[in-house]
Amino acid sequence: MKAKRKMLSMAAAAALVFVAACGGGGSNGAGSSGSGSGSGADNGQVTIRMAWWGGDARHEYTKKVIELYESQNPNVNIEIEYANYDDYWKKIAPQAAAGELPDVIQVDTSYYSQYAGKKQFADLTPFLGKEIDTASISQDTLESGRYGDGLYGISAGVNALGFQYDPEMLKKAGVDSIPENWTWDDYVSIAAKAKENGIYIDDGMRPEIFFGYYLRTKGETLYNAEGNALGYEDDSLFVDYFGMIADLVKSGASPTADAKAQIKGFEDNFLTKGKQIGVWQWSNQYVALQQAVNRPMEIAPMVGPDMEKGLYLKPSMFWSIAESSKVKAEAAKLINFMINDVEANKLILGERGVPISSAVQEAIKPLLPETQKQVFDYVAWAGENSSPMDPVDPVGSAEIFDKLKSLSEQLEYGQISIEDAAANFRAEANSILGKNK
Repeated sequence: MKAKRKMLSMAAAAALVFVAACGGGGSNGAGSSGSGSGSGADNGQVTIRMAWWGGDARHEYTKKVIELYESQNPNVNIEIEYANYDDYWKKIAPQAAAGELPDVIQVDTSYYSQYAGKKQFADLTPFLGKEIDTASISQDTLESGRYGDGLYGISAGVNALGFQYDPEMLKKAGVDSIPENWTWDDYVSIAAKAKENGIYIDDGMRPEIFFGYYLRTKGETLYNAEGNALGYEDDSLFVDYFGMIADLVKSGASPTADAKAQIKGFEDNFLTKGKQIGVWQWSNQYVALQQAVNRPMEIAPMVGPDMEKGLYLKPSMFWSIAESSKVKAEAAKLINFMINDVEANKLILGERGVPISSAVQEAIKPLLPETQKQVFDYVAWAGENSSPMDPVDPVGSAEIFDKLKSLSEQLEYGQISIEDAAANFRAEANSILGKNK
């Protein structure tokens, strides 16, 4: 690679935050320009800073993609900054405060509104159809990055929710197959049968994700369109959903929060140990789960009724460009390469979610292992049996997610009534969201 790469130990993370806060643009895993976000030169050379989070596998293939891009664009020098998820966001915050964000930034959906709302990301609309080819990308997928009056990110890949399960464990629970168009009643019935046979149906559902899904099936949303209040008015929806989930835990059909806290990862969960039927999660997590379980797995759709209203394709993450970048057009070309170039995606192989380009999907699918093909097939099915996603989560959503998790656990242990939990959540969520007015 042309760019200078300097590996930094995890012990240096605190120093990185300090340096970044002082405007030094420090990095974890690579050197940094140290001169603002990106630069051009009179001789035509362009330097682009690019940052992402992930594990070792993501780091390695992304570096190969960058090498490929540099080989095709000899005037471009890419300086990379990467870290694990927690350290990454510890770096990004002070960089943003100092006006030193990398030119190309991988952004988690839960942080997206925080930076887009402050206009710290550039509006990508001027680059669409030019530096960024959108010919094989659906309009819904493009619109998933819209926040307010701007498009501040392009999806790096798409995911869909589903039930990822071991069919043999399902049979152990006394059920031959997941019913077609299954409902919440079917789900509760299967959970009871699993309990009778000494296994769990699942290890719970993340409250903020699956309550939001449940609301969508009822024609409601977690947030209103303005992002300054809850989107649903009837607290019986909260009571019905969280009451059902709490009852499953109280009955022993799902594990308690204490039991789940002992799980250290895929390799340590109840499913891997043969004590659980499946898990509810995003499609891009399926391959890692399959590897950990090391048994044949399948993906079932979400429960209904009105599953098609609740299900949606979600960006796994966004690629954004810093508003402070001096090389926005060149940064847009690099994003275009990541999402549209077939050879680049032969290296990525859908690890950041199913590619948003239909042309890329078609080109790389024959190269995929069987488990990854299952993901592509499920996401394709979901795309035809779903509705557009809600607007990106508003500022304050992280606090609201924490509140939902806390209330959900209190309900499981009988520490609060379901009615009080619903009222408590409404008051605190609206107080948080009211700051966006």
